Amino acid sequence: MTKRVPGIVLAGIVLTLFHTHPAFSQSSEELNALRNEIEALKQSHSALQKELQELKSLLQSRQAPPVPQNVVFSIADDPFKGEKGAKVTLIEFSDYQCPFCARHFRETLPQIERDYVVNGRVKYVFRSFPIESIHPYAFKAQEAASCAGDQGKYWEMHNRLFGNQNALGLTELPQHAQALGLDLPRFQQCLDSGKHAGKIRSDLADGQKAGVQGTPTFFLGLTEPNDPKVK
Repeated sequence: MTKRVPGIVLAGIVLTLFHTHPAFSQSSEELNALRNEIEALKQSHSALQKELQELKSLLQSRQAPPVPQNVVFSIADDPFKGEKGAKVTLIEFSDYQCPFCARHFRETLPQIERDYVVNGRVKYVFRSFPIESIHPYAFKAQEAASCAGDQGKYWEMHNRLFGNQNALGLTELPQHAQALGLDLPRFQQCLDSGKHAGKIRSDLADGQKAGVQGTPTFFLGLTEPNDPKVK
């Protein structure tokens, strides 16, 4: 469409010029002037097409790969907030060591929860996407949240981890568990065993298939009744 518009404009201008200057009444000077105008318009059109192509190439070189269409996620085992049967689901792929995720947690998520989640309109689902190459503590932090979830305090640990991104080391995770009143030996055993590592790897694989390349990344979809899938 972008390439066609200049051609249409050019044709309209040429047509207008010919109607303005009937061929039978034009002097040779007028005809020459008209030819010069048309040639100038053609050159301008060619230059514009070249600029548009250069811009298109530049944009394509900077664009991320397109997200696959018709993505389906199973969320049966994922932590969520809101009504379980909500028709609309917001999925966040996130990383506990990611500064942008923490900013979203502080500044945007509270409004989403207030306006859409608390009233049952939207179900919010958290899925892990720890980028270990730049966030070496993120994977174990997600395990810590899941281990806290085994004791009914997933979201409490979730909040502490995002609120203390400078304290996500192996010696500090048990301190968070203790502050939340968790059974510390049980928590430590869960953390050491890697009990939830498989689920985290599964989340990573799902995110990669869906085109996730950074965090936070969000997907908004519909959930059918009695079907734990988001489409």
